[in-house]
Amino acid sequence: MYVGIDLGTSGVKIILVSKKGIIKKIVSKEYPLLAPKSLWSEQNPIDWYNQTLSGLKELVKDYEKEIKGISFSGQMHGLVLLDKNDNVLRNAILWNDQRTIEEVSYLNNEIGIDNLLKETGNIALTGLTAPKVLWVKKHEPNIFKQISKVMLPKDYLIYRLSGEFASDVSDLSGTLYFDCANRKYSSYMLDILGLKKHMVPKVYESYDIVGTLKEDIKNNLNIHQEVKIIAGGGDQAVGAIGLGIVNDGECSISLGTSGVVFVSSDYFKIDYKSFLQSYAHANGKYHIMAVMLNAAGAMKWWNESILEDNNYNDYYDRVLKAKKDNKLFFLPYLAGERSPINNPYAKGVIFGLELSHKKEDIDRAIVEGVTFALRDSFELIKNLGITIHRIKITGGGSKSNIWAQMIADVLNIEVQKGETEEGPALGAAILAMVGLKVYPNVDEACNNIVKLSDVFYPVPENTKIYDIKYQQFIKIYPQMKVLYKELYQN
Repeated sequence: MYVGIDLGTSGVKIILVSKKGIIKKIVSKEYPLLAPKSLWSEQNPIDWYNQTLSGLKELVKDYEKEIKGISFSGQMHGLVLLDKNDNVLRNAILWNDQRTIEEVSYLNNEIGIDNLLKETGNIALTGLTAPKVLWVKKHEPNIFKQISKVMLPKDYLIYRLSGEFASDVSDLSGTLYFDCANRKYSSYMLDILGLKKHMVPKVYESYDIVGTLKEDIKNNLNIHQEVKIIAGGGDQAVGAIGLGIVNDGECSISLGTSGVVFVSSDYFKIDYKSFLQSYAHANGKYHIMAVMLNAAGAMKWWNESILEDNNYNDYYDRVLKAKKDNKLFFLPYLAGERSPINNPYAKGVIFGLELSHKKEDIDRAIVEGVTFALRDSFELIKNLGITIHRIKITGGGSKSNIWAQMIADVLNIEVQKGETEEGPALGAAILAMVGLKVYPNVDEACNNIVKLSDVFYPVPENTKIYDIKYQQFIKIYPQMKVLYKELYQN
């Protein structure tokens, strides 16, 4: 049996998988998300570890003798800092934290985009790890001088479970101090951040064995055999493995709190125009991705914070029944935005409200707005000359067939759903199997394990309507951009 651990923003999901890819057991544990100031997003790494250990204990019960390997999918870009005694120095600063606006400006303008692209293949964004390091260096110098280890969220679990200071190429790609094309650290960027090589983890491929489960944890779990720890990777790359996105030009869209358009590539490609993210993939190759900060998160905000209702079946039924209104629009920039506008000052907007509009009209506009924003990124990736014939969707939002059909119509492409919703955790388990030579490589493992379920085809009539509305949608943000700057930048 093989364990896949998906360390997410709202909780950790742990699954037990047979070598044929059959999920035997699933355990989920939650932990708090902290927002001590506006634009800040943090978590306590100790919460991650405690809930993971609790979940593992529950998961392996009755399977203790069968556990062979553990691997990981982790929320990307988070900054975890340890001192020389391995104490956590401060809460982890997460991927959706927006405090590093000044640091991003410094990196892009003073260090320069050309240098960043040369050294890492990417530009600075507020969510990435390097700007967070600079923020701590400037605002918390007493903490910065105590730093002994700098790591990413899933690397903290690796360290606590195995004692090995290790990371992988896919997760490190999102730090902005990693040379993604050559799969090694950028000494140039580490110097800019004031970090020494001994302060960052040893680099592995995502399917490499990095160590073994510590004896005290084995005893706690009532496990007596050796259990290998496999590096795993960033949640987007590992989630793509769980969907079988491994061949050149294959595409997935993750509909979680954030929305991610992900395309696998055999070669490293830098986007010099719109600055999509170009990273190392968990299968030993590369990928391109675009990340919007609010996808299913926008629906959660609308339903749970505004309507105080978490019945999503009713919500999507209302979306389906509401007419397609070509005058009502939603900009989903509730927490600023990364792809495609890279503007931390952007805000959410409901545009075109009239007295005739009802709740269900806004319900539909919310889903349409998120889907149009996904199309923004999808078009940018296609503009790199990449041919995409179909997409696979994953994440909590993929549960809705209504949204899946809308994506097919808006993007005018075939949409497939995976047989399981546990994409990142399954991808982690697949990496564990590859690490232990159950399969010779990631591609072979995916071919044997990953199964698809529902398929959605674009409806020409709907596609025509949405295309007209999309062309209107993309005109709104440029008009709002100046106002965002006037109201929120100072």
